[in-house]
Amino acid sequence: MVNKQKILIVDDDNNIAELISLYLTKECFETLTVNDGESVLPAMESFSPNLILLDIMLPGMDGYQVCREVRAKYSVPIIMLSAKGEVFDKVLGLELGADDYIEKPFDSKELVARTKAVLRRYKPAAVVSENPGDKYVEYPDLVINLTNYSVIYRGTAIDMPPKELELLYFLASSPNHVFTREQLLDQIWGYEYIGDTRTVDVHIKRLREKIRDHAGWKISTIWGVGYKFEVRNG
Repeated sequence: MVNKQKILIVDDDNNIAELISLYLTKECFETLTVNDGESVLPAMESFSPNLILLDIMLPGMDGYQVCREVRAKYSVPIIMLSAKGEVFDKVLGLELGADDYIEKPFDSKELVARTKAVLRRYKPAAVVSENPGDKYVEYPDLVINLTNYSVIYRGTAIDMPPKELELLYFLASSPNHVFTREQLLDQIWGYEYIGDTRTVDVHIKRLREKIRDHAGWKISTIWGVGYKFEVRNG
């Protein structure tokens, strides 16, 4: 089954939001709509969107402030939507971290095409240290450092026992590579470990409780085989 890409729609006009959702749903996207800026960060946690369509004129916290707050924690692509067509407004939005800017009223085909174009350009890639003495792997919103046994997730240090961290590091160091439970048991616990493969399942469960699925990556279960650190490239 192909995972649908998720679009978070932020607009206080329900009619426009529903119309956008309809366009995107027809293109096989999964959508979630929120009507104010204060709801965006909670939606990021619960929905983990691949892209945000963000209206500028929102009640309370406007789209510019929302863009600042999202960019402080996430690297997810943002397309700003606004009836403001002035160059200053476009430049400000892009300088704050937006990936594109679409004026209202917009054509539905253009909206879909530009959404797909931004998603194609967004390719979260791992940054792996080339220094043998400094073992770390980095993805958007996630840094796993095996040198000092630390994990930084969305800007926050996560407490993690050594085996959990080693398991996460091992998977993330080989993105999209499927490992069997037996292979993971051998790699992390050693060939002489006396235990069963449920040990791996328990540690994966604990990791998922601490590291939630991201728009660009997640820990995936390959049923009947094992696990992989899946990187989604737009």
